[in-house]
Amino acid sequence: MGNVLLLTSARETSADIVPALSLLPHSVRVAPPTADQVAAARPAPDAVLIDARRDLVQARRLLRTLRSGPSLAPVIVIVSEGGWAATSADWGADDFLLYTAGPAEVEARLRLVLGRTAQTSTERPNEIRSGGLVVNEATYSARINGRGLDLTFKEFELLKFLAQHPGRVFTRAQLLQEVWGYDYFGGTRTVDVHVRRLRAKLGADNEELIGTVRNVGYRFVPPRDGQAAGAGPAGHSGPDGTRAHQAPVTGPGRPHGAPRTDTPAAARADH
Repeated sequence: MGNVLLLTSARETSADIVPALSLLPHSVRVAPPTADQVAAARPAPDAVLIDARRDLVQARRLLRTLRSGPSLAPVIVIVSEGGWAATSADWGADDFLLYTAGPAEVEARLRLVLGRTAQTSTERPNEIRSGGLVVNEATYSARINGRGLDLTFKEFELLKFLAQHPGRVFTRAQLLQEVWGYDYFGGTRTVDVHVRRLRAKLGADNEELIGTVRNVGYRFVPPRDGQAAGAGPAGHSGPDGTRAHQAPVTGPGRPHGAPRTDTPAAARADH
């Protein structure tokens, strides 16, 4: 049995939209057709169904939004007989399904997309995931709830290192050694500065991912079970006891979400 999230603007039950679902043992939740519903769903959906029976344009737009976010859940688009002819591979859906399909076909399509997703997930060793945070070591990019983070190289390395060791507390000296290297002769205040920048770029709803252990150092605090990143209380204090509200620094000519190429001034701050 799996957790299925059905996104629709219709005021109908899942059995009204796909009658066969009522005959299968899956847990089906119906929600409005927005990407936020996928990110906030707890437990995380094993599969997402998009109702495209009446509005193919809206469904395709939603599908593109989901594909640009961090969710790895397979997506099946539900279409009518008339909409079937308008579908194509460039939609990016994992599968399409006629709303009149019988229980055996619906079950088979769910089983196949779940199997393909499980196989694909084992082929992504370069990604670190925790709640809505996705850190990709291969592309040196990070996202939080689908939003790209504009990080410098050292900010990315610091976030990656902490996320690789959830819950473990590191002193400032240890972080200097692991992230900046043994040949770095700067002070531990550098760590505080970069933590403050990271929290500002994560945003007020996610800054608590980097926790302060008073008189010791910092640790990565993964979202609690049942709590999405960004759903926790705001108000995390910085190393100086104040809250950080620094706006992310942006620059032109750079893929969104990738670490920015440092200017000379930023490079000095990263040393």
